[in-house]
Amino acid sequence: MSAVKKSSDYVNPYLAGFCLGLVLLSAYVLAGQGLGASGAFASTLSWLVGMVSPEQVAGNGFYEKYLDPGRAPHPLLDWLVIEVAGVMLGGLVSSLLAGRWRLTVERGARLGAAPRLLLAFAGGVLMAVGAQFARGCTSGQALSGGALLNLGSWVFMMCVFAGAYLLAYVVRRAWL
Repeated sequence: MSAVKKSSDYVNPYLAGFCLGLVLLSAYVLAGQGLGASGAFASTLSWLVGMVSPEQVAGNGFYEKYLDPGRAPHPLLDWLVIEVAGVMLGGLVSSLLAGRWRLTVERGARLGAAPRLLLAFAGGVLMAVGAQFARGCTSGQALSGGALLNLGSWVFMMCVFAGAYLLAYVVRRAWL
């Protein structure tokens, strides 16, 4: 069996985009806010730190904003935490239904599994730091901010695409 999937093995990208738009619209209508992921991790972290050291949360502006009286202190009552859990569950269900579930590390022929995992972790850390600087993750900035026609979100996405194209040129040999 070929390692490269045929395009017919995946959902039509236009249909997927249309459905994602409906999900975003539903999020605004039902929850009163858009999609995003970084807030889920921040509220969970704030809750965990609050369990260990409540005085640290009370005196720290980062943690404090996720635990103020307007927000539920427990992450399972936070919309974004439920959203991220739903994304993970939906991905699992989708892979099971499509017969694509397997425990593997996707990598190129010139890159071992350990360096691939290390690079993925480093990329995730950079994205998390970037999300805090940008005051929102890629999904929040691009989907929710872009849908609201926020100029900053559109500039952010143009920079993401430009950076991805430039970086792809540099690292493409690891995937050949």
